[in-house]
Amino acid sequence: MLPWCLLALVAFIPATFSANAGVKAKLTERSLEYGKQIGMAALQQKLKTIKVPDISGTERVSPIGKVQYSLTQMSIVNLGLPKSELGLVPGTGVSLSISDAFISLHGNWRVRYLRIMKDSGSFDLGMKGITITTSISVKSDETGRAAVSSVKCDASVGSASIKFHGGASWLYNLFRKVADKALRSALQKQICPLVADAVSDMNSRLKSLTVETKVDKYAEIEYSMVAPPAVSNSSIDLSLKGEFYNIGHHQEPPFSPAPFSLPAQVDSMLYIGVSAFTAASAGFVYNKAGALSLSITDDMIPASSPIRLSTRTFGAFIPEIAKRFPGLMMKLLVKPAKDPIVTFEPNNTTLQASGTVTAYAIQPNATLSPLFVLNMEASVSLRVYVTGMKLAGSVTLNKMDMTLGTSYVGDFQVRSLENVFLIVLKMAVLPRVNAQLQKGYPLPAIGKMKLVNTQLHVLKGYMLIGTDIQLTG
Repeated sequence: MLPWCLLALVAFIPATFSANAGVKAKLTERSLEYGKQIGMAALQQKLKTIKVPDISGTERVSPIGKVQYSLTQMSIVNLGLPKSELGLVPGTGVSLSISDAFISLHGNWRVRYLRIMKDSGSFDLGMKGITITTSISVKSDETGRAAVSSVKCDASVGSASIKFHGGASWLYNLFRKVADKALRSALQKQICPLVADAVSDMNSRLKSLTVETKVDKYAEIEYSMVAPPAVSNSSIDLSLKGEFYNIGHHQEPPFSPAPFSLPAQVDSMLYIGVSAFTAASAGFVYNKAGALSLSITDDMIPASSPIRLSTRTFGAFIPEIAKRFPGLMMKLLVKPAKDPIVTFEPNNTTLQASGTVTAYAIQPNATLSPLFVLNMEASVSLRVYVTGMKLAGSVTLNKMDMTLGTSYVGDFQVRSLENVFLIVLKMAVLPRVNAQLQKGYPLPAIGKMKLVNTQLHVLKGYMLIGTDIQLTG
């Protein structure tokens, strides 16, 4: 049986669907086999709690006539599920087959015959060759969360052997067939309801799952499904929204996900494809929240740097600054002009940023006097990696182009300042960007799990993560 957490991803289906996904995931047969191992252990523990009701009745046994019997206080002392197979049912869900299962029972017996004769004792019953087949339907409830149920179940008991303890030995053979038949029937009736209960028990856990994960004080990311799961003979393919939103305010960006497909790889348990749309939605959200704006002051520049944010430094390139604002410190305000653009190409991820840099002189009374505004176009390379259950990264500058937007200190050659701004960018801006990226952004999680043997490849239009998983709870 798939554990509840694997079934969770399959069933995050909201009431309405959009066309394309920002993130796609694929559960391969390897992940289902791993899930089955964990699920079978849970099912075995569940079956051990089976409660066989007391059984009583009257049978005519030759030559003594009617025998009244009762079998009471029965409990499972051993249970095994040595063979099981889990299969995918295209378009529906999963099927589970269990064979060669066995159950050992201990209980008490009592008989009454010839009106006045009584006898009692205990017994041990062993049942072998038990088979169980069930189909599990995976759907969603009205909130878009998972809902699973056992839609079909069959169970049968192959053979049984019973050993009586206490009482008259001559009675055992007379009573053996009666007890065997009654117990086999009682157990056979109990198995499927218990399997259905085990499947139904998953729903209480599934209801606690959320489809939104908080990233930081600015953003959250939604991983609800935008289309039903595509179940094939070899995998379950999932289409997830994979979209960033501002905390408490879901505004759709002015762009949509482009269609993409995961490659036909099955070596890993799980594959996750993160598209450029997801990265773009992050840029949209953080820009809207004002998180991409940055104020730079001299205390952000290492003390060892010969470049200082002062009118003395900039006055060497723009004499009017030194003349009108001598001996003052400066402040730079970096603001994006539009949302950043992330591009995925094979083995290469780049980020294009457009913005403005406004320079101010800080007066002794802390008021700001504007000096100039520069238009900036920057390209950075983004290295992306997986850490824990998050996607993290770091950037390095490729190139930067600057043009003069507005000047309050007369005309000047922007090119003369490029080296200064390159140093400021590398010393003050990029370290803060990398510190934020290194915190990471949550990947879609299947319950509590750990990613192992993880590989990340950048392809055209998306990043592909191939990984094995270990469930930790």
